[in-house]
Amino acid sequence: MSTTTETKRITCWLDFVSPYAWLAFDQAPRTLEGLNYQMRYKPVLLGALLKQHGNPGPAGIAPKREWTYRHATWLGHAQGCGLQMPAQHPFNPLPLLRLALSCSDDGCINRFTADAIFRHVWLGGLDASDPARIAELKTLLTKQIRPDSDDQAKAFLRANTEEANALGVFGVPMFEVDGKLFWGQDSLLMLRAYLDGDAWFDSGAWDGVRKVQSGLS
Repeated sequence: MSTTTETKRITCWLDFVSPYAWLAFDQAPRTLEGLNYQMRYKPVLLGALLKQHGNPGPAGIAPKREWTYRHATWLGHAQGCGLQMPAQHPFNPLPLLRLALSCSDDGCINRFTADAIFRHVWLGGLDASDPARIAELKTLLTKQIRPDSDDQAKAFLRANTEEANALGVFGVPMFEVDGKLFWGQDSLLMLRAYLDGDAWFDSGAWDGVRKVQSGLS
């Protein structure tokens, strides 16, 4: 176990269109309980990151799409946070991402804002893009929204996505700490081990995988 008292700064890259981002958002505080860390939530446009790598995402492969929705729904049940697929998925997340970042002064959002938008999408099985529902969400976040923030929110989203791409973020949720990237809800235990000082991370195994040659032509 690590004996350091240093506060670790973790960046969580997220897009509200991802069910696993909601699951990880809910699970992370419990998995990381007792550790000394600061979590920053940075919204990005997942579609742009996927396009950069020629990745259609789970929704672009019909059998995988069905499995992903089934698996995520079950995980929400098993985890106790709930998860009901919205009426249409994938949906255009831009209005929600920009709303989130209209509550920001540095490209990060607080947990209250993220929680409100995740719940809007993933609880209730309703249309995440319904203008009336988004208007209600905006009312809920009124005290968080900064004056004349529309253009700034767009700029934050563009800058966040470009920064994430430059760091090698290829999907969400993605957690970054000390230059290391941990992808997906199922990486939280690995992230916990790193923050706990697990000796595996000093063994060379982390970088050793880069030596594996690709068998793809």
